Amino acid sequence: MRIYVDADACPVTSIVEKTAKEYKIPVTLLCDTNHILNSGYSEVIVIGAGADAVDIALINKCEKGDIVVTQDYGVAALALGKKAFAIHQSGKIFNDDNIEGLLMDRHLAKKSRMSKSKHHLKGPKKRTKDDDIRFEKAFRELIEKVI
Repeated sequence: MRIYVDADACPVTSIVEKTAKEYKIPVTLLCDTNHILNSGYSEVIVIGAGADAVDIALINKCEKGDIVVTQDYGVAALALGKKAFAIHQSGKIFNDDNIEGLLMDRHLAKKSRMSKSKHHLKGPKKRTKDDDIRFEKAFRELIEKVI
């Protein structure tokens, strides 16, 4: 088992590394050339900038039983299709029961943004310490389930 992180601007990278180190699980951070990362624990793979380049590289590397940390519902759906596990930086665990609805919500939100109406969707709320606590708890539970 390996943990793959879609690490471009990922706010939980340090939590993932700390927790993975406790369980002795290897971690791979994937980022593009706009988000160069350094790590004392994880393997860092820098992918050339380009639309979805990191996402494609991550899915090509991930295998059955791995854990993928991503906020991208499309990446999560592809990981689930490979029989890997996926978790959002909020702590939401993606699964076959919720991914279709999340993908539909993403589609509708994109459609709304593309319309010429003046209705704008709000961006995400500012991340809090409680968000980090929720993520770490769900992440640990997922690791325990996988091992």
